[in-house]
Amino acid sequence: MRKLKAADQKLLMDLAQAAVEAAVRRGPVPVPEPETLTPALMAPAALFVTIRESGELRGCIGMMRFETPLWENVLEAAAAAALHDPRFRPIEQSELPALVLEVSVLEPLMALPDPAGFVAGRHGIVVERDGRRALLLPQVAAEMGWAAEEMLDAVCRKANLPGDAWRDRTTRLHVFEATSYSANVSAATAAESDECRSQGSAPR
Repeated sequence: MRKLKAADQKLLMDLAQAAVEAAVRRGPVPVPEPETLTPALMAPAALFVTIRESGELRGCIGMMRFETPLWENVLEAAAAAALHDPRFRPIEQSELPALVLEVSVLEPLMALPDPAGFVAGRHGIVVERDGRRALLLPQVAAEMGWAAEEMLDAVCRKANLPGDAWRDRTTRLHVFEATSYSANVSAATAAESDECRSQGSAPR
């Protein structure tokens, strides 16, 4: 499993913080100058951005676009997590100092033909059946205190399937691993640095 170098981690989190602040302030998403991007940030990778406030989930959005550069996915996912997670009201400016961001960079999905191969805490899980689909990140098992079967039950229920749907051979399961990075949202972010210029985000 690949892990970003310290400088790449900082740039990744700076971009996530800048995107959250810009979205909350209803400003344009900051786009980094090409010369500031490292090969690791330009490499394609899917990811999720999770936002917490005082330890409580405040937003989580993923970009399952494995062919899209990491820097593009993190900008879009961070802005969307701040404003467009349907489970929560949009984040307000007054909340910014209390926010903690987590960016989970995903490894490619791998089919799981036998549920016995699922390892809670190591694997994230994707379930699909009858046009329904859901995903849980690897760290959810530890956060919730779940063993493998509990994690599998939970992802099925998240997809509005019976909890034991993972036992059905018609249910498709995929696993993945992820590396997560976190940072507090500070008053001075990459949105205000010389490395970024403000311009509208590209249409999807």
